[in-house]
Amino acid sequence: MKKVKLGIIGVGNIGTTHVKNITEGRCPELEITAVADRREERREWVRGVLPAGAAVFEEGEALLQSGLCEAVLIAVPHYQHPVLAQAAFRQGLHVMCEKPAGVYTKAVAEMNEAAEKSGLTFGMMFNQRTNCLYRKMREMVQGDELGDLKRVNWIITDWYRTQIYYDSGDWRATWAGEGGGVLLNQCPHQLDLLQWICGLPVKVQAFCHEGKWHDIEVEDDVTAYLEFANGATGVFVTTTGDAPGTNRFEVTGTKGKLVCENDTLSFWKLQEDEREFCRSAKEGFQKPPCEMVPVETDGENPQHAGVLNAFAARILRGEPLVAEGKEGIRGLTLSNAMHLSSWLEKPVEIPFDEELFFQELNKRRASSRRKEGGNITFSTEGSY
Repeated sequence: MKKVKLGIIGVGNIGTTHVKNITEGRCPELEITAVADRREERREWVRGVLPAGAAVFEEGEALLQSGLCEAVLIAVPHYQHPVLAQAAFRQGLHVMCEKPAGVYTKAVAEMNEAAEKSGLTFGMMFNQRTNCLYRKMREMVQGDELGDLKRVNWIITDWYRTQIYYDSGDWRATWAGEGGGVLLNQCPHQLDLLQWICGLPVKVQAFCHEGKWHDIEVEDDVTAYLEFANGATGVFVTTTGDAPGTNRFEVTGTKGKLVCENDTLSFWKLQEDEREFCRSAKEGFQKPPCEMVPVETDGENPQHAGVLNAFAARILRGEPLVAEGKEGIRGLTLSNAMHLSSWLEKPVEIPFDEELFFQELNKRRASSRRKEGGNITFSTEGSY
């Protein structure tokens, strides 16, 4: 079997998961030929799990220039995603980028342009798109089973994190090192899914509370109001401070409502379009007849391994990716808009002023505090 020679840059929390998926046989068309990480303890760990011939580097640039790889997986702090991706394209390497695509859309747009010019495979690690529940939601919403979009509500507050999590890296939860908090670290998957299923809003007003529940300088509690082009509205609520938390995603249309919660997808189907019923009903308190309809899915949810297997299949046989790399800018657009709205204390329209966002971000980077120590790696098992 032909295998893609893969390099991995960054073997922290999520990079370790990727290494294990490949070395434990869940990605049969990939072989790790090189790894890079700046921390000696992580390089020591990876030497113990990789085949004897795999190279281990301190710097990602050295890996990219080594000639040992056909493709690279980038799993480093967020600011470096567009930088390393563009460097990889210059070396003729296919790229799989961890979420988020970057910290600000201006840099990600440049990365997307470089990818387009290169003609190489470029994928984003949006592993939640492999979840059968979200794939079915997209199918139903895009296929008009819900009618016209009316309301989108997502409460995603089961991201609970302790203080030691935030203290585990000198870059983590700082404007200079990470570029944001719960919106940029935990929620890129949900923001991607929201726009993938329902489309991008055209206006956002957000309230991002910085260091509300932890000793950090970035946001750990967010409530955002969304408006869509057709007049539909929504609310997005997230935090890393709630225990127990909630993960409930509701999409309401003129023909019914979808609810995804507790690994179950429920569909309340109206017998008649609500708009038509509203105009024709003869009783003031009458409600449109509704029934709970079972939702069948294929049951598949391959997650990170599924994204990597599709990446290898694209390189080897031209098969579809789970998520094209260029799509990473869409969820980031949503988080950037939320940040900018909160900073300016007013609604922000999408597309927003990218230069203004960059200026406001740089104000916060300039005053970002330097953290000492840390560099602890945790298991990601059981997280998203």
